[in-house]
Amino acid sequence: MTAAPRAMHAVRCIWPAEAQLGEGTLWSVREQALYWVDILGKRLHRCRADGSERASWSFDEEISALAERASGPGLIVTLRRGFARFDPARGTPPAYLHQPAQEPGANRFNDGKCDARGRFWGGTMDFDCVAPTGAFYMYESSDRCARHELGFAVTNGPAWSLDGRTMFINDTVNGSVFAWDFDADRGALSNRRLWLRYSPDDGLPDGMTLDAQGRLWIAHWGGRCVTAHDVSDATELQRVELPVSQVTNVAFGGPDLRTLFISSARVGLTPAQLEAEPLAGGLFALDMPTPGLPAALFG
Repeated sequence: MTAAPRAMHAVRCIWPAEAQLGEGTLWSVREQALYWVDILGKRLHRCRADGSERASWSFDEEISALAERASGPGLIVTLRRGFARFDPARGTPPAYLHQPAQEPGANRFNDGKCDARGRFWGGTMDFDCVAPTGAFYMYESSDRCARHELGFAVTNGPAWSLDGRTMFINDTVNGSVFAWDFDADRGALSNRRLWLRYSPDDGLPDGMTLDAQGRLWIAHWGGRCVTAHDVSDATELQRVELPVSQVTNVAFGGPDLRTLFISSARVGLTPAQLEAEPLAGGLFALDMPTPGLPAALFG
């Protein structure tokens, strides 16, 4: 098999933040800035495309994913127990909008993003990454939030094909990416199928995003890379190697959406591993020949 091509340009660390669990990368076209989170550090970060003009906000609980609002200022975010509103400009504590009653006590929210219709899909996971209690919620408003059972210990994603007919969600602990037929009108999932299973040497599938050519980019937790795949058959098309092992999330951004931003983590690494990976928990950037897509807005 021919090896997938490597990225032509060097990956650079634009913010050596030492995040415990960097995640939630989101490029704001409106602000021309990148938002990302440290879930276990309970912090939200923002910076320019080059890593300058940094700002951070601290929270009383984990913050894991976010989306910009289509109308009105601020963000929709997932905190440990559900969906909340937060306005970085005001900096006041976030206000919960909806907390699903069905979630087991050991669960917390993890990755998520909006679909093209402006609905926020937020996944949950077992805090210890063991019990298969993770689900996905499609949140529209406090009285319109649908639960989709998954049975994953850790959920990551989601992402959608360019035509909007396929939705991808990662079963991270089992090293698998699943695909569903997606009914955009109803927000319904059907025809679940295994789409890609990682080899042991490739780590585990974490956050992901699509580029303008329709390729699916996936972060490799424990695999030191991100890879691009053909959505029709999961063929690996490109691989970007990083100087850190726990690669967590990816998002396209920058003025022309040609910068790939990559978050990472340092949680669980031994002192020897941290010495070998001084940039673990940092935010990375890579110039790409193909642009990404603007993030969908909530509402």
